[in-house]
Amino acid sequence: MAEDLFLYWGSGSPPCWRIMIALEEKKLQGYKEKLLSFEKMEHKLEEVMAINPRGQLPSFRHGDIILNESFGVCLYLENQFKSQGTQLIPDSGAEQAFVYQRMFEVLTLQEKVVAIVYYLMRVPENERHDSTLERNKKALNAELKLWEGYFEKLPTDSHIAGKSFTMADVMLFPQLACAIRFGLSVDKYPKLFNYYTRVKERPSIQASWPPHWKENPPTIDVLKDV
Repeated sequence: MAEDLFLYWGSGSPPCWRIMIALEEKKLQGYKEKLLSFEKMEHKLEEVMAINPRGQLPSFRHGDIILNESFGVCLYLENQFKSQGTQLIPDSGAEQAFVYQRMFEVLTLQEKVVAIVYYLMRVPENERHDSTLERNKKALNAELKLWEGYFEKLPTDSHIAGKSFTMADVMLFPQLACAIRFGLSVDKYPKLFNYYTRVKERPSIQASWPPHWKENPPTIDVLKDV
């Protein structure tokens, strides 16, 4: 079963990590995979381009079926292996709606994190505009306060969509972990940090933890002022 699954991925990429968490949760260990280097531009290799013309990671194949968007892959895995492993999408309509709402809100969080990280990493210092950076930081701060507020309304041991670990957590955790890796001030968001501390110990997350994060301490603190 799992041997028919193949994933091209990059270490530390939240979209790649989502799929790997979902694979672990659905008890699909033993899938085939290939770790590629963004720095070496290996995501532009011919073998990747053959199934993902954008030359991006993740790139995923199940037999003859190709999916390259992380949300699509995770939902596909849940649907194809619904009776196996963790149920990541609830059965009831109301609970499904809540999970889907939180899932897709993660895209807004991702957008605001990326806006700052890419700006500081790719724009030379002498070409940066303080107004742009401050605007992006305020936008991310507002977004994080929104998520902090969500957790304030939930029990302290809750996941983002309730008591159970769901697809919403599959989406949220890698993005939050990435922000913390980039220096997010956890003191400003105690509820989010409490969630991070608890969920990071989950077996599926430990099993898929970015390998270069294990080997190297954080060296970039571009989100320290957010």
